[in-house]
Amino acid sequence: MIPLTLAEVAAAVDGRLVAADPDARVTGTVEFDSRKVGAGALFVAFAGEKADGHDYAAASVSAGAVAVLGTREVPGVPMVLVADALAAMGRLARAVVDRLPELTVIGLTGSSGKTTTKDLIAQLAARLGPTVAPPGSFNNELGHPWTALRAGPETRYLVMEKGARGVGHVRYLCDVVPPRISVVLNVGVAHIGEFGSRESIALAKGELVEALPADGLAVLNADDPLVAAMATRTRARIVRYGEAADADIRAEDVTLDERGRPSYTLVTPEGTAPVRLGLTGRHQVSNTLAAAAVARELGMPLAELAIALGALGLVSTRRMDVFERVDGVTVIDDSYNANPASTAVALRALAGIGRDRRTVAVLGYMAELGPYEHEGHVEVGRLVAELGVDRLLVVGEPAAPIHEGATSVGDWGGESVLLTDQAAAVEVLRDELRPGDVVLVKGSRYRTWEVADALRADAAVGPAGAGETAVVTGGDVA
Repeated sequence: MIPLTLAEVAAAVDGRLVAADPDARVTGTVEFDSRKVGAGALFVAFAGEKADGHDYAAASVSAGAVAVLGTREVPGVPMVLVADALAAMGRLARAVVDRLPELTVIGLTGSSGKTTTKDLIAQLAARLGPTVAPPGSFNNELGHPWTALRAGPETRYLVMEKGARGVGHVRYLCDVVPPRISVVLNVGVAHIGEFGSRESIALAKGELVEALPADGLAVLNADDPLVAAMATRTRARIVRYGEAADADIRAEDVTLDERGRPSYTLVTPEGTAPVRLGLTGRHQVSNTLAAAAVARELGMPLAELAIALGALGLVSTRRMDVFERVDGVTVIDDSYNANPASTAVALRALAGIGRDRRTVAVLGYMAELGPYEHEGHVEVGRLVAELGVDRLLVVGEPAAPIHEGATSVGDWGGESVLLTDQAAAVEVLRDELRPGDVVLVKGSRYRTWEVADALRADAAVGPAGAGETAVVTGGDVA
């Protein structure tokens, strides 16, 4: 964060100083975890259901915090008192961003692929200048300002993933950190239980392009009709990416190697260049095209861009993390989260890698689908069968419609079994896996990753060397 006096902090957040020196300067980070407080920090105290940050206010000051931003006084502690600490954190982030005229803010949203594409954009932007981006999927009302407050005078690019649980949420995040470049990836059914319909999801995601200034840039997926239609909702310049013939940044001649890693010809207004990705899954073509559109806008030349795309790698964990076991089994750990769209692309990656091998899908429950829950799970099961996956392990009764969908496809030559829990899935895999098999582990955050962890622990020594797992590639679809 840029250095600010406590008087400046209080003015920015509409707060009141108590037992604090108005000229004292915040020169460190803004933290809500007292364990991460260091010299010059500002500690934000949230009063939660299980813990109250105000109880750690004194310890934070002892650890080096200049003051505490909170909602009630703590005796002997310099405070910036506010009515709402979360809203105040957002106002402070906006004040800091407004004082950084050289900063380019890149915002992105979508139903799936946000975290991967955020990481890809950040990797490309970092080649051009100092870049700040959130860790993992820290994309909400807390993660947004916390990330923005990491930006300083030297920061040139701030990459912000914008999540939403309803209409108006993206708009709020744009008020906190206004984008100069907005990227919309897709409109699917993830979180449809909270939104109600795909149309409501599109309405919410489109708030990102509505927030752009006239001299901004909207990067839109030409392959998604609901995203492409957002061009009418912004006064900013439009760049379309995808495989559609009218895309400004597009991929032609897409092929996959034996590991499911795409190669394609990158087509831009400046010319064409061959690209060979180190990321697994055909869906990464779209993700990297979105990142390429941003990097081109930031000034990266075509030849450098093609090389940089090929060098992109895994950042966030449990997102299409493909590794080889010493026994010859290939595991695709995509267990961070799941929805029907992200599960579909993961299954296609499984089918691509396992073209001449036995394929096993371990699938768990997909959350937040609302009235689409049963149908969404059934559709995934049908896709398993249509892709010719050899073995399906469905984990947990809530995911049972996946088993129902797969077994409803009469000409499927594979086999499905419904298991009670993760331990049962691990037991089946230990009994059945043989050299050459390819296993996908995918599910929402219901401990599905325990299956992937067991597969690592059973035979984690790969060709990279003793005690190491050989990471083939990485990415995210959730």
